[in-house]
Amino acid sequence: MNTTMKNKVQLIGNLGKDPEMRELAKGGRVARMSVATSERFKGPDGDWKEDVQWHAVVAWGLTAERASQLLKKGSKVALEGRLVHRSYETKDGQKRYMTEVVMNEFQLMGTKPAVAAE
Repeated sequence: MNTTMKNKVQLIGNLGKDPEMRELAKGGRVARMSVATSERFKGPDGDWKEDVQWHAVVAWGLTAERASQLLKKGSKVALEGRLVHRSYETKDGQKRYMTEVVMNEFQLMGTKPAVAAE
């Protein structure tokens, strides 16, 4: 039996805004973005409900460059990566925790047809 555990996340969703690309001091690049996923289900009252979840996503290096070139607000994207939990301290000394997906690959899903101006 293989006892190796794998940290793998796959999401299909829409970007909430354009990726934010930053150059790092040592020459690397990082892009941060948020992706919304949604799920429809019938509630106890029989009415349809929608549960929207927002996911913090970060990409590094070439993946960051490609994401910032190809992805825009509203883009539908399928992505794969790993889940990372981290903590940091704010300027006023408060400890904060966050979970993000470190994206290692993505695929742009279909594009909306261009609308002609009348």
